[in-house]
This record gives sequence, structure tokens and C-alpha cells, in this order.
Amino acid sequence: MKLAVIIVAAGRGVRAGGDLPKQWQMICGRAVAAVTFDAFAGMDRVLVIHPQDEGRARQIFPDARLVFGGDSRSQSVRNALEALSGSDVTHVLIHDAARPMVSSKVIKDVITALATADGAAPALAVTDALWTGAQDLVTGTMDRTALFRAQTPQGFHFEKLFAAYRNHKGDAADDVEVARSAGIDVAIVAGEEDNFKLTYAADFARAETLMKEKSMDVRVGNGFDVHAFTAGDGVWLCGVKVDHPKALLGHSDADVGMHALTDALYGALAEGDIGTHFPPSDPKWKGAESHIFLRHAVERARQRGYRISNCDVTLICERPKIGPVADLMRETLAGIMSVEVSRISVKATTSEKLGFTGREEGIAAMATATLVSL
Repeated sequence: MKLAVIIVAAGRGVRAGGDLPKQWQMICGRAVAAVTFDAFAGMDRVLVIHPQDEGRARQIFPDARLVFGGDSRSQSVRNALEALSGSDVTHVLIHDAARPMVSSKVIKDVITALATADGAAPALAVTDALWTGAQDLVTGTMDRTALFRAQTPQGFHFEKLFAAYRNHKGDAADDVEVARSAGIDVAIVAGEEDNFKLTYAADFARAETLMKEKSMDVRVGNGFDVHAFTAGDGVWLCGVKVDHPKALLGHSDADVGMHALTDALYGALAEGDIGTHFPPSDPKWKGAESHIFLRHAVERARQRGYRISNCDVTLICERPKIGPVADLMRETLAGIMSVEVSRISVKATTSEKLGFTGREEGIAAMATATLVSL
């Protein structure tokens, strides 16, 4: 199968409002046509444009194959098919530039269907009640049985569709109508609600929301820290001083749990670790409270455009017992990080008396932090 994609972008789209045709208006800082064009990356693409848009199109798509459209969508598709005639293309997809949210699954499903059918197109079954109306009043109902909402891309065996267009008189609602007029059977594949056509101004806000969701950046970082016991009268763990006959040894207050969590945040940002930002060689950090480090990591995440989705801290020790103070630790960390307590987990485990934690020579901690772009 030698496939080509025709992206129809020659319309004027006046219902969408704005100073430009809808395919050239912006969503998330990009022209709608550019978003749609990229959905078919790696394929042989033909972009059908209005002659008045040639300058804009060549600026955005300097290497794209451009074809001028006609006075109607049908004529625009016909022009593109003429441009492809005589090539080695065996199958063609035709897609509306004003459907920028088409997914790779819908595209793949249409192509797969073409292996056994001369035509295929995505659609959604009509599930809402259908009315007729006049002068803002309901005048009747219609049977929705066997009704579908058509979408694109619509795919076909190239030569059969080309012949259908050459013999078709007048305009058509879409390529399926032209194909069926020539006796071509068209298979239905499952469409998607997100594959909607930008028609009105409100549709652009919906598309922007979907694009932001799909482009959401999720980052995960891990942290691990160890501190040995030393003489003292309690240990700082996750911002809480816990009764214990010893203390933890460290350049700062040796809060092993908070250190691991801080490193997890830095790791998610790919910004090193605590030592990168607060070198132990610098005497100013001698005995520093660890919440200073954690607040800095949280602020760095916010400055980079991320929010904290959740954090999980595991303390590894035989003693002290963490269970009785775990909730207080969660509340303390949540306060330092300015997040809901429900997003913070603190738990403990032992090493079954194995290793340095089993011999009660110190405490280890590991943490995971998840950041999500704002």
C-alpha cells in the first residue's frame, strides 16, 4: 500500500469568527493547520489551500506539497487527486484541516480497514434524541437508529475514488458521499469525540484544553539518603523530632527523610541533588534545618512550571517506630511544600535486622516525587 494524505485547508471558515480562516488561527501558539499536518507526520502529505493563503502556507510549511483548492470542498479534493494522479499512490486519506485533534489510533484504524475495503471512514453513532425545529420551537422528533456522525480522515483506494470524483456532478457533503455515488462500499471504523471539527469560536478553547492535556509533562524523580547514628537525644525525620536515645550524624540536621524527598524533587527536575545547591563544603549550611532545602526544591519546581502531584517517603530502620508519628510527618511535609496532606505518603519498613539499618547503626530513606506541568 502506497499511501498519501490530502489535508483540506482551503475553506474560509467564517462561522469561527476571527480575522483569519479557522485553519490559520492559533491554538496553543500554533496554527490549526500545522497541528493537523503534524498528526500525519511521516506520511506523504498534500496540503490544499486557498490561493490567497499561499504566502502564509509557505512560511509555515516551507517544504510541503501545496495544491490550490476550488470554490467548494469537493473541488478542492478533486484538485488534490488530480495532482496525485500518475503517481504510485494506491490509497489516499482525506482529512479536514479543521480537525486538529485526530488521534494516531483513528488514523491507524482507517488505514487498517483499507487492507480489506475500498473505503473506510471514522464515525460516531448518534446517541442523543433528534428533533426538528422552527422558530425556536420543537416541531417533531426523528428516529436516530442507524445514524452516525461522520468524521475524517476518510480513506479510499485511490483510483476508485479518483474515478468517482471525475464522474460526480456538483458538490457533496464529504468524500464518502462521492464514493457511495459510484458504488464504493465504505467501512465504518470507530471515531472519537476528541476528533471534532473546529466550527465555532468556543471550539478553539476546547481544542486548547485537549492539547494541553495531551502535552502534559509528567516527571518522576527518586531520592535516597543514609545517615549514621551518633550521640544525641532524638532524631529529625520528615520535619518531626522523634524520641530516640541517639541522633543522626550529618552536616545539617541530618533529616534523612526530608533529604531523600528533596533529592527526589531535584531528580524530577534533572537539577542534581542537595549537594549541588547547598554544598557541604560551605560552612553556612552547617547545622541547617532541612526544610530550607525542601522549600528550595519545591520553589524550583514551581518556577519551572510544575506542580507536585504526589510524594512517597519510605524510612528504613528498626527504631524508632514510625507508625505513631507518620501522620504528623505527612502534615509537616505538606505544610512545608504547600500541598494537600493527601498528596504526601510517609511509611516505614525494617531490613529484617540485616545490614547497617538492621544493626541499628543508622537510618536510610528513599523517596519518589511526581511533578506535573501546570
